[in-house]
Amino acid sequence: MASRYLIVAAQFNDLISKALVSGAKDAFTDAAINAADVDVLWVPGSFELPVVASKAARSHAYAAIVCLGAVIRGDTPHFDHVAGQAAAGLMKVSVDTGVPVIFGVLTTDTEEQALSRCGLKGGNKGADAARAAMATVRALECLDEAIKLGGKR
Repeated sequence: MASRYLIVAAQFNDLISKALVSGAKDAFTDAAINAADVDVLWVPGSFELPVVASKAARSHAYAAIVCLGAVIRGDTPHFDHVAGQAAAGLMKVSVDTGVPVIFGVLTTDTEEQALSRCGLKGGNKGADAARAAMATVRALECLDEAIKLGGKR
């Protein structure tokens, strides 16, 4: 299995996205993942995350893909369309390819809520997403080993 990781981040709400990316990179570093083994790509917004994640997953160059961004509810139904479609698209990529694609997109009612989740005022959901990626890769590796042993583990 590949030992590289990819972070795909949405530029929209970039103050928040940059903080999420920083948290994810820190989590990979804390887990002794070499910075050279973590690539970062930026896309315009969260709606564009699935297409990039799909191409990356199908390349089999990455052990996992961490998708980060922030969709903040506004006065229009745009929030519902973007957040729901981004989540559904990323889940489909993960299930279809077998590559963990982590949904680290904040979906909040206010900018204040997003700021409190991206490390600027508290915990960092980007770091949580990176840790989820690494844990899922480990779980898949254990599953592969169990399968090799005939399910006797």
